Amino acid sequence: MTSPGRRAAAPSSPLHERLQLTARNLEDRFLGRSEVIRCMLISALAGEHVVLIGPPGTAKSALARTFSKLCDATYFEYLLTRFTEPNELFGPVDIAAFREGTYRRRTAGMLPEGEIVFLDEVFKSNSAILNSLLTLLNERRYIAGGVSMRCPLLTAIGASNEVPADADLAAIFDRFLLRVRADYLDAFHFQDLLQRGWALEAAINTDAVVDPLLTADELRAAQKALTQRVRFSDTFLSAYRNLVLQIRAEGIGLSDRRVVKLLKLCAASAFLDGRDVPDASDLFLMKHVWNAEDQATILEGLVTPILEAHYREHPEARRLGAAAVGLEAIEAEIERVRAVLAGSGALSDVQLFSQLKLLGELKGALSSHADARARELGGRVDLLLDAAFKGGRFGAL
Repeated sequence: MTSPGRRAAAPSSPLHERLQLTARNLEDRFLGRSEVIRCMLISALAGEHVVLIGPPGTAKSALARTFSKLCDATYFEYLLTRFTEPNELFGPVDIAAFREGTYRRRTAGMLPEGEIVFLDEVFKSNSAILNSLLTLLNERRYIAGGVSMRCPLLTAIGASNEVPADADLAAIFDRFLLRVRADYLDAFHFQDLLQRGWALEAAINTDAVVDPLLTADELRAAQKALTQRVRFSDTFLSAYRNLVLQIRAEGIGLSDRRVVKLLKLCAASAFLDGRDVPDASDLFLMKHVWNAEDQATILEGLVTPILEAHYREHPEARRLGAAAVGLEAIEAEIERVRAVLAGSGALSDVQLFSQLKLLGELKGALSSHADARARELGGRVDLLLDAAFKGGRFGAL
């Protein structure tokens, strides 16, 4: 638990600008996590929760911890197991009060007093803590000894290596409105990964100070003002309705409650961009409403055409993010792949597959760039793929 204490007030620039600066700060520290970061900020703005699904070692806890520092928020973090006891999360029983006939817990520094909470392996929750955790996430209340305590929780960030299969955990999974994959970085990120990862390790080892860009109170005020500030156009609501119906038609469960709450997330996404009216770009959130991981591909297929159509009309609105791979880095990686494929030695099937996979990743990265240079590089990738599949020569490519 970290309780940094309230520092001096953040600068007087508009909140959405400081939120954008917060996102860029996080993107500079955590490579390839732009969409994860945006979903996390949007969830905090809307007062909802997000769960990050992915293997260990993908900086999930470090990301949450740094976010809390940038928000100057009281932070609570815990790794759950099936043996976790309530006092580990909610605080020990107050013995002095118990001797006087009152049952209560000492919650100072514990989950009920956290503003930004990170729960690692959240789906390992056992029945002893599950009900209290559900109430706290949903109602911002913790009840002990018949006494209800109001909790200052802004957002909870869950993490898990896998989606829960146990039906008893469906309720806790449902509390996390957005479900975002946090996988290992693509191979072409490797050079930047080493540089930024080393810098992050140095910052951790020297206990570097992170200057806050906003305050938890500002976030709390923004949550309350969101529904009054943002309005929805008929065009957006029509597009949203059609997308929800398509998602349901694919057999992906999306309850009426979640449909309404997702509107709030779209409003938060617009606010983050400094807009009062959501547009089609905010529907990217619908890629992260899956209930099983195999549904993510279906959602990607439904949402991507809507986003691309919007960006064709509004190319200036395309979000690249500070961590988007630059064309220079992509070109250098294309050249490295070409050199490997054109080398004098024969490649094994495994080596060839790894290079083809990398070319596919590079092609995906180029899709976030819309200029002529990106199209030219995309053509070079296509030529390499074509030569590889036809067993051709690479030297002239």
